[in-house]
Amino acid sequence: MEEFSKVMFLIMISLAAISGAQSFNVDGWANTRLEAKKQTVTNLQFYFHDKLSGKNPSAVRVAQASEMTNKSPTLFGMVMMADDPLTETPDPKSKLVGRAQGLYGSASQAELGLIMVFNFGFTEGMYKGSSISILGLNSAMNPVREMAIVGGTGIFRLAQGYAIAQTHWFDPASGDAIVGYNVTIVH
Repeated sequence: MEEFSKVMFLIMISLAAISGAQSFNVDGWANTRLEAKKQTVTNLQFYFHDKLSGKNPSAVRVAQASEMTNKSPTLFGMVMMADDPLTETPDPKSKLVGRAQGLYGSASQAELGLIMVFNFGFTEGMYKGSSISILGLNSAMNPVREMAIVGGTGIFRLAQGYAIAQTHWFDPASGDAIVGYNVTIVH
């Protein structure tokens, strides 16, 4: 057994020496460095329509904690999947500019606090085919909430920034809501 340990030790030292000899070329890497263009700041305003009621809801409950969620005043443990329209104005019939696809869940036992994980994909104008990714806590009963923009695609590749959400309309009986979003994107 002692002989086996010596052989393994020699193999490990040999592998370490070989891997050390095959390091990457730092000088070659530095020579391929690209200078980034100046960052652009884009501000967008649109409306998010979250419809839980009717024949064609845009958000549906996909999970919940067994009995705890229904007993909780904040619906703690509920998870919703959404494919919500984004429009130019609060009117649901106004021009569709994109879709908010993702999920949100009740993450607070003390207040209505929704953890939001969304991709806002744009379908119109110069941002068509681009998207931003939003992640953060949405304290839904506060008049104004802020969430982080943590990435993007297309024009918004490598985006960062923030989204300010403000409830425009809410129906407590159905849970339907229209939320205004003002987003500041650095890309």
